[in-house]
Amino acid sequence: MSYILAVDAGNTKTIALVARSDGRILSSVRGGCGDIYNVFGRLSPEESAKQALETVETTVRSALAEAGLGPESIEAAGFSMAGADWPEDLVFLHDAMAERGFGRHIRLVNDAIGALYAGTIDGVGVSVACGTGLAIGARAAGGREWHSGFWIESSGAHVIGNEALRLVKRAYLGLDPPTSLTGRLLAHFELDTVSELLHALTARTSSRRQSPAALARLLLDEAAAGDGAAKRVVEQQGTICADYALAAARQVGLESEPFILSLSGGVMRHPSRLFGDAVISRVRSTAPEVRPVLSQFEPVIGALFMALDAAGVRVDGPLLERIRESLPPAAVFAT
Repeated sequence: MSYILAVDAGNTKTIALVARSDGRILSSVRGGCGDIYNVFGRLSPEESAKQALETVETTVRSALAEAGLGPESIEAAGFSMAGADWPEDLVFLHDAMAERGFGRHIRLVNDAIGALYAGTIDGVGVSVACGTGLAIGARAAGGREWHSGFWIESSGAHVIGNEALRLVKRAYLGLDPPTSLTGRLLAHFELDTVSELLHALTARTSSRRQSPAALARLLLDEAAAGDGAAKRVVEQQGTICADYALAAARQVGLESEPFILSLSGGVMRHPSRLFGDAVISRVRSTAPEVRPVLSQFEPVIGALFMALDAAGVRVDGPLLERIRESLPPAAVFAT
């Protein structure tokens, strides 16, 4: 029996798993930001990368310790990493993981490709991971890959949440028709007026300031309840995601094939499924044979699939069942 390391390093969190080659997960540890680009503007590029690598290393060593293993025990490792955007980033990060001895065989990809593996197992198709931000990846059977990186505009919960607040402000000022989002946001924050809401979310001294991403769920709720303004935001943002998904398919030569479209992230998992349906509808208008799936696994499991492949292990039904039985608690993945 050999041992496998899987790491998903993102802006919000870094998760490291250690598993046996039969799929049984032995340990899981959550750390902080592992994106080498995340703190530009506050730190130099060198310090930003150093801080991210320290986070990843600490998280990995903690997961190994929890499993009672050292780095020398790891046969293969898969790394799905935000910030692995350009070829030199991939080389830099791969070398950094190899220098630390994190696996005799290492596969390292952008986190959009990691999310694709989580939804497809073999990593062939197109992935739209819409959480706090948006990441899109595509890979053909021959290995040709493309990920969105710096190519695309912002989307995801952060943008949707900003749109929710924008709609409420414009309705209050009489620039747009009323929206049910006003009452929903006021009730959520237990406030009486839009002025109080805006102050609570933006004032320098407010203790209730938070990321706009927290408002995305409220907009999706109101869209599902029929609010026209909220539904238009869902359609607009879904169209953006879908158009880039089609562009990704073209980049790797999948546009004329019945490719898998893997959907993941908190926005996609909203109970209404409105957002995912908007993406699928737009993609189908150009690629009618697309096969949409809602990813069963978190991106770190995509990294695990990559590592298992690097170790020469075939992912079959019994192995998948052992992964499901030993998955960490949901709280490990919460954002």
